[in-house]
Amino acid sequence: MTTLNDELASVAAALSRSTVQIQDRRFGGGSGVIWQADGVIITNAHVVRSDRPTVKLADNRVLDAVCTNRDRLQDLAVLKVDATDLPAAPIGDSDTLRVGQLVFAVGNPLGITNALTTGIIHAVSPKKQPGTWIQVDIRLNAGNSGGALADTQGKVIGINTAIAGGLGLAIPSNIVERFLRRGTVKPYLGVTLQPVAIGRRYRRRLGLLILAVQAGSLAESAGLLTGDVLTGVAGRGFTDISDLAEALWQFSPGDLLQLNLIRAGKSAIAQIQIPDKSGAVAA
Repeated sequence: MTTLNDELASVAAALSRSTVQIQDRRFGGGSGVIWQADGVIITNAHVVRSDRPTVKLADNRVLDAVCTNRDRLQDLAVLKVDATDLPAAPIGDSDTLRVGQLVFAVGNPLGITNALTTGIIHAVSPKKQPGTWIQVDIRLNAGNSGGALADTQGKVIGINTAIAGGLGLAIPSNIVERFLRRGTVKPYLGVTLQPVAIGRRYRRRLGLLILAVQAGSLAESAGLLTGDVLTGVAGRGFTDISDLAEALWQFSPGDLLQLNLIRAGKSAIAQIQIPDKSGAVAA
C-alpha cells in the first residue's frame, strides 16, 4: 500500500508541474496544460477570452502569454509563452480509454492551486469530432476548466471543460492533437446536404444529397456538383449523418480525403486535398 501511495503521489506531483494557472484580467481565469516544452499551453477557449492572458507556472513564475489559436466550437485555445524547457505533460492516447478506468483531474478550482481529484470514466462518445466528450464521475469545480484529465501513469488523456448532470466532461487528447496540427485551418467542405435513402428496397443505406455547392469551397475545387449523392469516405459507407463531419475533423493539413459518391446513377470518387496551414482559406 505504501508503494502504491508513493506512486500515485509521484504522478500527482508530475501533473502539478505541468499544470498552470491562467489569469485573464477582464474575464477571470482557469487552468492550462503545458503541452510542449517550447511554451505551448492548451486550455479552454472560454478560459481565455482576450488575446494576452498571463500564465503562472508551478514554480511561481508569471509569464505573459499570447493566444495563437482559439476555437469556441471545440472550446479549445492555444497559448504561447516565451520560455523553453518547460515541464511538458506526457500525452496519452484517448482512443484507448475504457469505461471504469481510474483517472485524475488536476486544476485550480475555487482558488486552490494544483488540486487533484480522482474518479472513473463513466462513458466515452464513439464520435471523434467537436462535441465528443469523455464523461467522468469525478468532482470538478470552477477553475478546473482547461486542466488535465490523466490516467494512472500520468498521461494526459483529456482537457477538463465542463460539468453536466454531476459528471465532468473532458475533450479527448487526440482531438486536442488534431486541433494543434490544423492550426487555424477550418475543415469546411462547403456544401448543403440532405440525407436520402439509396440502394435497393431491402438494402437501403444512407446517402447525403448535395443541394448546393459554395463558390470557392473545397467541394467546388474537388469537382462536386449539385445533385451528387455522397455515400462514404475512403470506401466506408455512411451510417449516420454526422459521419462526414467526423471524417473532416480527423484530417491533418496536407491529407487527401477520398469521397465516394453517386453521380447520374453511377459510382464515382472525388479527391479532396486538405489545404496546409499556409494555403488554407476557411469557407
